[in-house]
Amino acid sequence: MAKTYMGLRLRRLREDRGMTQADLARALDISPSYLNQIEHNQRPLTVPVLLRLNAVFGLDVQLFSDEEEARLITDLRAALADQGTGATLAEVRHLAANMPAIAGGIVAMHRRLRDTAERADLLAGRLTAAPVSAPAAFESVRDWFYERRNYVAELDEAAEAIGAALPPGRMLPGLIDRLAGRHGIRIARSTGGEALRSFDPSDRILRLAGHLTPGQQCFQIATQIAFLEQGEILHRLSGDAELAPEAQALLRIGLANYFAGALILPYGRFLQTAEELRYDIDLLARGFGVGFETTCHRLSTLQRPEARGVPFFFVRVDRAGNISKRQSATDFHFARIGGSCPLWNVYEAFARPGEILRQVAQMPDGRSYLWIARMVRHRLGGFGAADKTFAVALGCDLAHAERLVYGRGLNLRGPDLAIRIGPGCKVCERNGCPQRAFPMVGRPLAIRETEARFAPYSPGAETA
Repeated sequence: MAKTYMGLRLRRLREDRGMTQADLARALDISPSYLNQIEHNQRPLTVPVLLRLNAVFGLDVQLFSDEEEARLITDLRAALADQGTGATLAEVRHLAANMPAIAGGIVAMHRRLRDTAERADLLAGRLTAAPVSAPAAFESVRDWFYERRNYVAELDEAAEAIGAALPPGRMLPGLIDRLAGRHGIRIARSTGGEALRSFDPSDRILRLAGHLTPGQQCFQIATQIAFLEQGEILHRLSGDAELAPEAQALLRIGLANYFAGALILPYGRFLQTAEELRYDIDLLARGFGVGFETTCHRLSTLQRPEARGVPFFFVRVDRAGNISKRQSATDFHFARIGGSCPLWNVYEAFARPGEILRQVAQMPDGRSYLWIARMVRHRLGGFGAADKTFAVALGCDLAHAERLVYGRGLNLRGPDLAIRIGPGCKVCERNGCPQRAFPMVGRPLAIRETEARFAPYSPGAETA
């Protein structure tokens, strides 16, 4: 543990509990003068004091972790940059470390501002088509999972209780029997339409798309079981008062899908196997009878406090750069504005289908990550039907890379060899990047007659 100065957080904890410095010092078995120095950031918060805090108050140590602070710094920088505030990294770090509640409030206000702006744009456009989910609703649901480190204990534990009793990779008969025995529901396969799953409560039939693999059928059945058996929990969790009704509806679906993934890939068994295989995604997918994408998604959720896996960031993008899935158990995430970084290996995956690409990448703040990316294809129709193609990427802090089979043969100790990527041009500080598409928001643009990179019309710029 590096030297961590979090005096203000400790002082707030003490004041929330109505304790004096003398009271807290006595509880922690340290001197009042030593506690006073910690609270004024003259002494670091050491491991023994942190463990004593956990023992006395039952605190989650993540409250004082560098990783939690890094997550807040990432969000705060994006929020300030979006508003054109040219705050330096040092200023942002100081605010996040010493006044996390205020920093979190700024991030929350920025999210509400963007939500309101997007809804206003939709109204101004006078949409006459059928109602669609606004981007703000999807972002709200992503934020909900992000704030919980992509782990929902109640659903995960309930799903594991069911899934652990079924044989890995051969769950389908057991799930079909559960539907029939507990709920009187039978399965039918459909050959037309685009719906992967449809349930008719009147005739008690769950119809599944005919092209689904056994693993995909398990996922859809498990999702239906979530609605049938975990409805009360889904309703309570998705009824977050801070979410708009549309976001609550989306969250309920997201939670049901989360339950399904946790059922077919039970936490304890899946984590143990992942550690034994050094997180080899192909071997994990084969052993549990699921696809590459499903395996990656589940790996990003293994953050049970008493048994944590590698904290991963999971993302799925299409060829146009649209991010359709983004889940994070880490501090890392790309900006919501200005697109993502073209130097990120997830985009190269489209040019090399079937290959697993590796990349050691470094962000502008100096933190380095190991990224694994591969293109996945979803075939939905017959001859002539368009396929769905995505690139799926899984990343983790470089400190965890040696636990992964994908770190084999890479230079993990030479950060100068890492590819310099960023959170997106509009919030990226890298001045000399050859792929920069936009100037950074909040930075004055020095326009020179010889510079054509950002010009609205610059014929021949490709030869400059």
